[in-house]
Parts: sequence; C-alpha cells; structure tokens
Amino acid sequence: MSTLPVIVAVDGSDDSLRALDWALDAARRRAAPLRVAHVRQYATWSRPDVLPAGPPGTDDDPVTDQVRARLEGVADRPVTEYLTLEGAPSALLPELGATAQLLVLGSRGRGGFASLLLGSNGMAAARDAECPVVVVPRPGREVHDTWGDDPFATDPGPRVVVGLQVDSPDEATLAFAFAEAALRGARLQAVAAYAWPVQSWAAPGDLVPPLIDQDAVESETRTLAEGFLAPHRSRHPGVRAEPYVAPGDAAGHLVAASKDADLVVVGRHRRRLLAPARMMGSVTQAVLLHAASPVAVVPPGPRRSEPASD
Repeated sequence: MSTLPVIVAVDGSDDSLRALDWALDAARRRAAPLRVAHVRQYATWSRPDVLPAGPPGTDDDPVTDQVRARLEGVADRPVTEYLTLEGAPSALLPELGATAQLLVLGSRGRGGFASLLLGSNGMAAARDAECPVVVVPRPGREVHDTWGDDPFATDPGPRVVVGLQVDSPDEATLAFAFAEAALRGARLQAVAAYAWPVQSWAAPGDLVPPLIDQDAVESETRTLAEGFLAPHRSRHPGVRAEPYVAPGDAAGHLVAASKDADLVVVGRHRRRLLAPARMMGSVTQAVLLHAASPVAVVPPGPRRSEPASD
C-alpha cells in the first residue's frame, strides 16, 4: 500500500513558504512523499499586484517554479511532486484532503486582508477537509499567560498540546496528538478545562451558590482525563503525557499553552442531525485565530457505535 502524501498549499506568499518548510519536515518524519499544490484563481477585477490578469499556459507556473528552486539541493528531501489546479482555492483545497494524510497551509496567503489573522482558504480547509489540516501562523504572535505555575514550563525539549473535552472526547484527536508527539520525541500536554463557577437560579433573580465543591469538580475532571489518556499511553509508551486541568475557558488555556509549543492539536465538531454542514467549533476557531504555534485541526473519528471504515 502506498503512503499518502503530505500536501502543502502554496501561492508564492511568505506565509505559504513557511507552510512549505513545516510540511517538508512533516513529510520527512512520516517517510511520506510531499505534494506541492498551487491553486490558481483569476478574476478580471483583481489588482495586478494580487492576482495575475489571466491564466497562463498550463506548463507556466511561476509559483511552483519558485518552490522547485527553493527545494533544489535540500538534503534528505522526500519524493516531491507538483500539482497546479485552476479554480477557487476555498473549494479545491479541502478536496485535496481526500488524498492526503496531512494538509498544510499558511495562516494567510496572497490577497488576504491585512486585518485577518486567518485567511478564508485556511478556514475552509480546516472546516471541510477529510484529513487533519495544519495551519502555520506568522511568527511573532503574542499570547497572554493564563497558566500560572506551569509544571512543564521549565522542561526542555519539544512539546505538543492537545485539547481534551472530558464530556465529549474525540479519539481521533487524541490519537493524532500522541502520534505527532511520538514522531517529534515530544512530551504531550492535554488541556482539560472545566466551567467554574457553576451557578444556578431557583427563581428569576435568585442566584444560588454552587453546591458542588470546586476541588471535587477538578478531581473528577482529572480522573476522566487520565482515563481517556490511558489507552493512548499504552500505544505510545515513549510519550510522556500529562493532563493540565484548570477552570475557565478552554480556548484561552490552549492559546496560552501554544507559546513555544511545536504544535497545538484541536478537534473539529461532528455534523449534527439538524445542521448537517461541517462545523468548526468556537474553541477551535479561537485557537486558529490566536495561537502562537502551528495548529492541527483533526476531523472527528467514527462514533463508538459506528464501525471504522476500512
């Protein structure tokens, strides 16, 4: 069986070249081929400095020529192929995920508005692709530290962070995070946030103090997190995985954890019965917009009642 490639989307922008470097490293680690994809789109209303005025010949693609020159002479370069498509990137890029083990993009490509931290093409791919999508941010993003005394902050070496919802954990997200940590020789931090304070109202305007002790909530969250991590630890005994349990906003903790991390891994929402379109989820979207490290968005795995596809 052939190994599925790591696909990277390029458009000549600095953002896409950073994605290219990340994808090259990912392909090496996986012993996988690298496929460089350029989706050309043309419109008569486009400014000349943003998009070409019209489609050149099929063999004339200066963007892939730029990538070829960049990769020429690179040591240990995986088998590399080049793909040029014409159409709407927001539609074509997600489709590439059907033939990839990983799809890598920059946070924003050519034509993106300067005020946007994540381009529409990256958002569409992260929401719709069938494979995990990695979005590589621009350097220099600042994050606010909400961790306090991080028990792993002083530990040297690579680090992968994964978001863990103990009320609805996704095995595909955890499996990807453990596999990535193993590939990188990294420790894994599983961020499990819980809502606090818990409040209820007996009658309109009557606030009832929480009857549940916070220490009990945190202890239960940690116990659940440890239980979900256990089978993945057994599959990857070389990965040091520790839960980080804290009250508050999951997105805020994940963004804070992204500082100096190699990768943050988050899951994508399942399709819902009354909302069959794919959904990103507010936490995932916030992490994509604000994390300082590359972010991997993993499609949900099959439900436990569903048989896994061959």
